[in-house]
Amino acid sequence: MLVPHPPRVHITHGETGWIEVICGPMFSGKSEELIRRLRRAEIARQPLQVFKPRIDDRYDATRIVSHSKLAIDAVIAGTSEEIARAVLPETRVVGIDEVQFFDAGIVDVCERLAGAGARVIVAGLDQDYTGRPFDPMPALLSVAEYVTKALAICARCGAPAGRSQRLVASGARVVVGALESYEARCRRCHVPRVEPQTGDLFAEG
Repeated sequence: MLVPHPPRVHITHGETGWIEVICGPMFSGKSEELIRRLRRAEIARQPLQVFKPRIDDRYDATRIVSHSKLAIDAVIAGTSEEIARAVLPETRVVGIDEVQFFDAGIVDVCERLAGAGARVIVAGLDQDYTGRPFDPMPALLSVAEYVTKALAICARCGAPAGRSQRLVASGARVVVGALESYEARCRRCHVPRVEPQTGDLFAEG
């Protein structure tokens, strides 16, 4: 049986590429930092493309918008292959927000883009609402040249917060939301527990 080859990545400028990962809990400024780096690339007149997952339409359907309302235009993608096919030959910088919402193939796509000479900047959650590693972020962290771990402020005690507390009762791993559904918590104040009916973990706010 023939195994299809992954989409080719066409970067032609011949420079050395790398991967930058910005990770942390919700409300830690990840998207804001991503936008800041992408704006600087724009100022430097570096051809760039920006992507966001189709599932994330909290603030805007076609822009990455931070909680502080900074924004940048983005291309909507449903899979990692869509991103790979969309990257243009002249692109030097690729930005991807909420990278944890993409499939595992996003790691290979980022690797191939960097290997072809692009600067790849991704931002996303490193833990899910239970405090467990949020795939595919751990794999991206292991292959990245640069990692920025952002912290928020615990909504309960004011300590540095590295976890996202879900405030709505749901056992689903992915529940897209903002202030109405989540808040930042420190290790001590974060409360995951098990729902008796299903055995699913969820956080009690």
